[in-house]
Amino acid sequence: MSAPREDGSIEVGSRVILPRGAERPIAVYINGIEQAEGVGYKLIGSEVRFARPIVKEGKLGGLRWLSMWIGLVGTYRKNETIDISYRLRGETRLASDVEVIE
Repeated sequence: MSAPREDGSIEVGSRVILPRGAERPIAVYINGIEQAEGVGYKLIGSEVRFARPIVKEGKLGGLRWLSMWIGLVGTYRKNETIDISYRLRGETRLASDVEVIE
């Protein structure tokens, strides 16, 4: 994994594996926003490869958890989620918050 960024988030990777048996049409979303194939990502075999790294929230330390618990601060780190809409045996399916890999 990469070193934490200034905001405490981490670049976790730039690709995901399609669900087993996924068929076109395939739609890829980052934080609910549909991405354009060939611009935001490419389908290569059973992988979706993104044009840029995907960022997830890093681990929170004990002091941060305590300050959130007593209501002093919130957490506003970047935490991108990847969702994939695809067909499987003629039925539309959705894979939510797909694991991002290096």
